[in-house]
Amino acid sequence: MINVGITGQNGFVGSHLYKTISLFPDEFALIDFQRSYFDDKNLLDQFVRQCDVIIHLAALNRHNDADQIYNVNTQLVEKLRAALEREKVAPHVIISSSTQEERDNVYGKSKRAGREMLLGWAQQVDAKFTGLIIPNVFGPFGEPFYNSVVATFCHQISRGEQPKIEVDGYLKLIYVGELVLEIIKVIRDGVNSPKLELAYTAEAKVSEIMQLLNDFKESYQDNGQIPSLKERFEIQLFNTFRCYMDIKNYFPRKFIQHIDNRGAFVEVIRLGIGGQVSYSTTVPGIIRGNHFHTRKIERFSVIKGKALIQLRKIGTDDILDFYLDGNEPSYVDMPIWYTHNIKNIGEDELLTVFWINEHYDPNDPDTYFVPV
Repeated sequence: MINVGITGQNGFVGSHLYKTISLFPDEFALIDFQRSYFDDKNLLDQFVRQCDVIIHLAALNRHNDADQIYNVNTQLVEKLRAALEREKVAPHVIISSSTQEERDNVYGKSKRAGREMLLGWAQQVDAKFTGLIIPNVFGPFGEPFYNSVVATFCHQISRGEQPKIEVDGYLKLIYVGELVLEIIKVIRDGVNSPKLELAYTAEAKVSEIMQLLNDFKESYQDNGQIPSLKERFEIQLFNTFRCYMDIKNYFPRKFIQHIDNRGAFVEVIRLGIGGQVSYSTTVPGIIRGNHFHTRKIERFSVIKGKALIQLRKIGTDDILDFYLDGNEPSYVDMPIWYTHNIKNIGEDELLTVFWINEHYDPNDPDTYFVPV
């Protein structure tokens, strides 16, 4: 069992890393970290004493005062290093730095200074050290106007606003889920490297990203159609976009029923992408699901009966309740990292049609069981 601590565990990358590591309870134990530990030597000392691996992610990305960025980021590293020296421990320390290290900006300078500071400590005590040089990170739940232009664009476009492009350059990007897997691999392999440059996994112009997001808004948010997603980057961007929508007030979405003397016809889903369609019948009182996905796109369509669909974002306590009735057929789509279920709350059999964008693979199911 490897004891892992993450400074900045509640931040954008840190929260994704924390939740993903928690999926391997037989391999890793997570040591809790809170921002306040940096201001309490006893708590910080206790934290480093418990860790076999420390991933230092805590940092200030943006501030009106440029000097504040440099001071905060270097001071956080100094406090962490001081705690390691006081406790005379030598865990494997991994620090996130940025490709901005080579640029003439305060953030890049602060990240390089912090990496070199911890590298110096590791060389003195002969500890494992990994300095990660990371390209631009994007993905669900990033803070708009702070973490990335993708987060900002998703926030604005999903609310009907039109973003402004300051510089239409090319961005070298890595999806947060891919970054997390790289960090976990570094832990498992015990990688010792003063400067490990992680490869970007996608490259796109800012205007191209904005156009894709506008297309998602029109096809999916406005019209309920799953757009054509030609490559992995587009699926990742689409899943990111969905997480910025006002899910609570967006679902459930009612279908259009075409009724005549024969009965009714309902179009369940219009697809620009493949996948798998299935249906289930559920007897009264039974609950299905209680699981979440980290990459799959899924739609629950209630055709007959009465259902309660519940969603809860992993790591939070807020439960979203959606009531669906087959007399007015409707659907709810499942955002990634939201555990979800469906319960028959009626007196008759419940009929539900399911669509998911991947064929089920028992060797890679991307299905994690957690009660809502």
